[in-house]
Amino acid sequence: MIVVENVHSFNGGHPHVVLTIGSFDGVHLGHQCIINTVVKRARSANGSAAVLTMRPHPREFFSPAHAPNLLTSDETKLKLFERLGLDIVFFLPFNAESAALDRREFVTRIVRDRCQARHLVVGHDFCFGRDALGDFSYLNEVAPEFGFTVEQAPPVIVEGERVSSTLIREQVLAGDLERTEAFLGRKYSVSGTVVTGRGMGAKLGFPTANIRPHHTAIPAQGVYAAEAIFGGVARAAAVNIGVAPTIRNEDPTVEAFVLDFHGDLVGQTIDLVFHKRLRSERKFPSVEALQTQIRADVESVRECVLETNQSES
Repeated sequence: MIVVENVHSFNGGHPHVVLTIGSFDGVHLGHQCIINTVVKRARSANGSAAVLTMRPHPREFFSPAHAPNLLTSDETKLKLFERLGLDIVFFLPFNAESAALDRREFVTRIVRDRCQARHLVVGHDFCFGRDALGDFSYLNEVAPEFGFTVEQAPPVIVEGERVSSTLIREQVLAGDLERTEAFLGRKYSVSGTVVTGRGMGAKLGFPTANIRPHHTAIPAQGVYAAEAIFGGVARAAAVNIGVAPTIRNEDPTVEAFVLDFHGDLVGQTIDLVFHKRLRSERKFPSVEALQTQIRADVESVRECVLETNQSES
């Protein structure tokens, strides 16, 4: 898969580009439906399946104080794109110049001149260009002039609701990971870098990896059964998200106790794949009571992850 960091620098040369456009935060079932169509159309035409996505997210640019909690980092998004079979990923730097492009300029300068699209697949609610005046109807109208064809993918409905990044963000922030999985088509994960902590977990007998997430949609405070993936290996992990009220009261943190692992993870990138929310975070009457609960949590994690892996194998 080719990654074009700035679409403005792309000089073409790929046959029959089939393109879709969007933020694709989460790469959920709705996004997957669109991308699967792109790949199918490209393969049938011996062409190239491509996506044009924005960086940063447009809402981060327009309203940084009210930016959405992002479900995926760019690194995770690229991995998911590649698994779905895309050949090219174009990044459009979303800045004042990009935001100022009207719908015709966007089609002329980006879709035609840079991406050189021959066929477009867009979502049911797709809009683009200054003041969001571009949509499927407009693309359909100008397609013959610009030498491409266009189709619109239908919404994906799960449990009676339309799959959307906004809905999934709400589910993640509420800790409703079972419904999140149903809408994503996979277990929710958080990617981050392990940083140096205060060592409180080690003092309790459960050394934790303190994780600085690469994106902002973090599940609700509580204790979770998860898998920690690093070095190409997945290991069961008990994850605490919160302020650890029994031993401190600070800003929320993400900490993972990796079962049956001894080593220093500081500086490494780690993916936490969430299986189940075990309980809410709470304050215990003593450190001893907390240790007893952690031991019980660890056994619950072991059983939960083992049971899930056996059912999926």
